[in-house]
Amino acid sequence: MEPTESIAGAAVACAPLAGVLVADFGRVLAAPYATMLLADLGADVVKVERPDGGDDTRAWGPPYAPDGQATYYLSVNRNKRSLTLDLREEDDRRRAIELVRRADVVVENFRPGTMAKHGLAYEDVAAANPRAVYCSITGFGTGEGAALPGYDLLIQAVGGLMSVTGPGPGQPVKAGVALVDVLTGLHAAFGIMAALRERDTTGRGQLVEVNLLSTLLSSLVNQSAGYTLAGAVPGILGNRHPSIAPYEVFRAADRPLVVAVGNDRQFGALCRGLDAPDLADDPRFTTNADRVAHVEDLAVELGGRLRERTAAAWFEHLTPLGVPCGPVNDLAGAFGLAERLGLSPRTDQGLVANPIGLSRTPPAYRLAPPRLGEHTDELLAWLDAPHRPANNPANNPANNPADHPTNGDLP
Repeated sequence: MEPTESIAGAAVACAPLAGVLVADFGRVLAAPYATMLLADLGADVVKVERPDGGDDTRAWGPPYAPDGQATYYLSVNRNKRSLTLDLREEDDRRRAIELVRRADVVVENFRPGTMAKHGLAYEDVAAANPRAVYCSITGFGTGEGAALPGYDLLIQAVGGLMSVTGPGPGQPVKAGVALVDVLTGLHAAFGIMAALRERDTTGRGQLVEVNLLSTLLSSLVNQSAGYTLAGAVPGILGNRHPSIAPYEVFRAADRPLVVAVGNDRQFGALCRGLDAPDLADDPRFTTNADRVAHVEDLAVELGGRLRERTAAAWFEHLTPLGVPCGPVNDLAGAFGLAERLGLSPRTDQGLVANPIGLSRTPPAYRLAPPRLGEHTDELLAWLDAPHRPANNPANNPANNPADHPTNGDLP
């Protein structure tokens, strides 16, 4: 892999994951999101797709980009190369096995047992390539839940997220994005990075397992802890918070406005900003616990005052006072805000930028999301060429970088 370069053209330190080869058998969202994060940091990600259509999300539209590609697919597949293989065919299955034999990381999110049918299960890969970090992403794990389909909406329902999300009791609503898939992809990438770091010491890879249900239960944080530690089963509170007030959506003169007060000092500032300093001394609202206990009364007191100005006017007036608040933006407004704040939310390709900031080795956008099979010829030539055996038992790969099969031989 070539070192990243500064704007001035001077070479800087190599990307953090330069030289790391990822065999990506993932599709749809969780696995592709994880491998895109690795790719942004310099990993060479080979996206293995079936020839007859490839990743399902290639057909998930509208919306479509100006070139006709589904934006869903484009959102999680930059910096990758596409290799089409039909794992039902002997020659392609042999090439897939050769790919994982050379890889540093293997990622898959098929139903449990699917990879084993093609000789690509963790045990098969570990035997051929002990250095490989193998990440398996499932919906409900590999035990009793192995046969259950792992769709994000289903996980949001059975995993409890919808039980705390919605306008009111008995009205469960899903999140507006496949949030559990994204969180699972993040956890998968984190697990892969930890396994690679451990391999630096031992020279051996390991199995990384992540499932959507466990990820959601962990990501429910305070709600989950309230149940496991105190037996509290939360319900739907709409836009309110179970432990903080005021922390909800109010109606301003023109559109919804969020007020997210997290402590007594901020509440005092809010009351002064509303020209109602006496509210801070009201015994119903003196402390956060008081405000939570009298949240309906508080909403009435604040709601009437907040309807007197527009959401933008309140944002401009209250923010300098230290009151967390802001209008409920659509995506155009959200990107506009990020751009005004200098956060550079878009790449030159028009995709959403990686949010990780690294001072010396920032994420780089080398390749556009590939067309189906775009790199098949070059990758097949590489896989079919004679290749020296990896993981020479006469050497310790941890102490002999020259034995690392991806050093210097990536196509």
